[in-house]
Amino acid sequence: MRINITHEKSKQVSDPGSNPGSPISLKTRKILKIMPVRKVGSAGRFRAGYGKSVRHKLAAVEKKQRVKQVCPFCKKPALKRIAMGIWSCKSCGKKFASHAYTIP
Repeated sequence: MRINITHEKSKQVSDPGSNPGSPISLKTRKILKIMPVRKVGSAGRFRAGYGKSVRHKLAAVEKKQRVKQVCPFCKKPALKRIAMGIWSCKSCGKKFASHAYTIP
């Protein structure tokens, strides 16, 4: 015994003015354009797995550590972090050990 199954094309109801076949309505698109974009910075690589507060704390620390610090020897903002606790001044050429993330 054979069963014949016929497939009918389902009619897609869409909002007037929106792209037919688009899953997002025009009203939803307008709302999404108004909503602000949340930027996490460098901590965006961790996504939602670690939680909001941890990612924001990490972003704050990384933002401070990546800024050029003021060299304690020549007093110019040319100090760059090479590794954890190791700093190098591009102006006077000194390399020294200090705090891990920022120079106090």
